[in-house]
Amino acid sequence: MKEVKVEDISRKVKDLCISANYELERDVMSAFEKARKEEESPTGKEIFNQLIENARIAKKELIPLCQDTGFAVCFVELGDDVRVLGGNLIQAINEGVRLGYQEGYLRKSICHPFTRKNTGDNTPAVVHVKLVPGDKLKIVIAPKGGGSENMSRATMLKPSDGVEGIKEFVVSRIQESGANPCPPIVVGVGIGGTLEKAALLAKEALIRPLGKPNPDPEVAQLEKELLTKINDLGIGPQGLGGRITALAVHVEVHPCHIASLPVAVNINCHSHRHKEVVF
Repeated sequence: MKEVKVEDISRKVKDLCISANYELERDVMSAFEKARKEEESPTGKEIFNQLIENARIAKKELIPLCQDTGFAVCFVELGDDVRVLGGNLIQAINEGVRLGYQEGYLRKSICHPFTRKNTGDNTPAVVHVKLVPGDKLKIVIAPKGGGSENMSRATMLKPSDGVEGIKEFVVSRIQESGANPCPPIVVGVGIGGTLEKAALLAKEALIRPLGKPNPDPEVAQLEKELLTKINDLGIGPQGLGGRITALAVHVEVHPCHIASLPVAVNINCHSHRHKEVVF
């Protein structure tokens, strides 16, 4: 059995919070470069130039990519042969978030939903733990900005609405969102399960490497169709018109009740941030 100390978890989470807010992963930068070539609008091309330059400056100067350094969303895969030593896993993650947002000079955005009083250290994080076989502990930190999160929605379609109803819901959600989620966006779609399962699937879809299709050919085809329909809307980079509104659409599915068809859309802005560590 592998043993992982809580202080090591906190230290790694601290580092992930900082690096995720300072540096975009290579898949995002590659998507920017590809989209810049495909974008037909001169204004849109210039926006991609600015996004690429912004990412370069943030990485070089060790400063946040965006003033909204996000809600710390954490996905954990906990092997059944892993033992956490010296404390509680969730508390260790929250301690790492607290240290990361303080030491990285990252904006603290988390507050009480009624009083709006800030918690002061960007905790508590939202932590999703999945038990898996093996002796590995994987932690993904995905800072989630408020603007894009506000544009996310979940609904309960009728089974008779089928795939066409799913397409209509997803595309209309992006059209109604317009410039609000800071396009070019990444669109996560969760289909099936229950209401909360669909929403979680949609968020999990966002941490898949950009443009990597779902392994199910039928779902992968749906991703392609949705991306085409969304980019045909003409919203464009930063909502100023153009060919590229979305960099990718990722869909995840789960079996659902015979009487239900839950669908959720979770949108990420162009600052598509995620970092991971495996113990």
